[in-house]
Order: sequence, then structure tokens, then C-alpha cells
Amino acid sequence: MIEESEAKQPGERLQKVLAQAGLGSRREMEVWIAAGRVTVNDTVATLGARVGDDDTVQVDGRIVRLSSQSEPKLPRVLLYHKHEGEIVSRDDPGGRASVFDNLPKLHGQKWIAIGRLDFNTSGLLIFTTSGDLANRLMHPRFEVEREYAVRVQGEITPDQMKQMTGEGIELEDGVVKFDQLSDEGGEGFNHWYRLVIREGRNREVRRTFEALGLPVSRLMRVRFGIVNLPPRIKRGMMVELGEGEVRKVLEWVGLPAGEARQISEAEKRRSKLKRVPPRKN
Repeated sequence: MIEESEAKQPGERLQKVLAQAGLGSRREMEVWIAAGRVTVNDTVATLGARVGDDDTVQVDGRIVRLSSQSEPKLPRVLLYHKHEGEIVSRDDPGGRASVFDNLPKLHGQKWIAIGRLDFNTSGLLIFTTSGDLANRLMHPRFEVEREYAVRVQGEITPDQMKQMTGEGIELEDGVVKFDQLSDEGGEGFNHWYRLVIREGRNREVRRTFEALGLPVSRLMRVRFGIVNLPPRIKRGMMVELGEGEVRKVLEWVGLPAGEARQISEAEKRRSKLKRVPPRKN
């Protein structure tokens, strides 16, 4: 039986709706609230607080879209720091960990991964509910920059560096050329480089270095277009972009907010558009 005083209080408990938004367990959310990391309508929240559809909830200064609230007009965009050892797929016969396991649950919609990363690559993954936005960021004709930090066993010669940014390196599926390549130094046998590339062929960064006899020991994506991997997001963590940040991304890709449709499962089934094959680096 619900107490009368409890029933009269509007909204849901804050820790419950934060957990429903996929940020963590209710116990973890209580710790966050007690630590002062959560605000409701620009006021630091307290344990026991309740929120409704008209309240604005922020965690560490970023707006959280609560599952109890009506669907936003803008698409949702998540930044996720992928671990090595995770796959970017919903189904895997081998039962390996998937990045989709950690994402907030959606009702009648689907998270779309923007840009694949292979099993042994870490770093920035972007997820959105907008098929239009995903297409603008991934389709080859838009030539969106991807930036990587790569550690190799060995060191590139000046001639090799010139070739990688000049005529390119011939692979079995065509020439690969980096737009930018810089030496980031290193110690011992391992050496770090930073590179920028505008395409997303399967494992092309690894294959390019390996073609020069330089095995890649670590590969991490640090930027996709204008979106950088925030330093505060540790591996396995995620953050959702606020409305202002989403608008900046939509403006950058030349996509009016009203046209960035959020794709529901029904729309996905009805769509007859040919799907672009996944690309990995």
C-alpha cells in the first residue's frame, strides 16, 4: 500500500530515472547525488528528490534525457570510449562483449553506431538515433576526418612518412593515404604517431603500417569530424551531448535539425534503402 504522503508527491525518484537512463545502478546514482554531481533545474539535487517531465536534470553539467520524458525533437547523440576487446555489433556467435550492451535502453528506436572500430581498437565511438546524421558522418562522399593515435613496433623513416602522406601505400584493396601524420615520440621499441584519414576501410590503418613492416601494438581513435573524445571519459564510459552540442554537429554536417529524423524500429523495417557495409579501422 502506498502511503498517502508518498502518493501526493509528483514525479519519480531521481536515482530511479537516472538509472533508467542507463547511467548506472540506483546505488551508483545515489552516490553521485550525494557527491553533488547532479542538479535539477540548476539546483544541486538531494537524495529523495523527485523529477517530472518539466524538470531539467544535469550530471556533471551535461543534460540527461530522462526516459520518463517525451521524446526530444533533436536526435540523441552519445559518445562512448570503447575498450579493446569489445565488438561493434549486436550479435556475435562467440558471445564476446558488445558496445551495445552498455548503452541506455530505447523504446521504439535504435542506437546507430557512427564509424566502426575493430575488436582490438579503442577510443571514440559515436551513437545516434538519427539515420540521416549517421549517413552524413559515415558516407564516403562527405570525407569526414578520423583522427587516430597509433603505437607501432619500430619507427617510420622520413621517406616512408613522405610516402604515407604523398602518393600513399598500395594495399590489396587500393591505395591508402593519410591527410596528416605526425611523430609523437616514444621510448624503446615502441613509437607513437598521430594521423588523420578521411575514409573507413576495413582495418586500413593497421594494414598500412603492417605493409611497411611496422606492427601496430595499440590503436585509438581520438576524433571523428568535429567531435573529440573528451579526456574525462575513461574506457567503458559514455556521455550524452546536450542540445546545444547536438545542434552544432547538425549544423556542421549541413543537416537542419528538423530533417534529422530519429529512426524507429518500424521505419527501419519499412526502409528499402541499401545499407552501407560496416567499416573498421
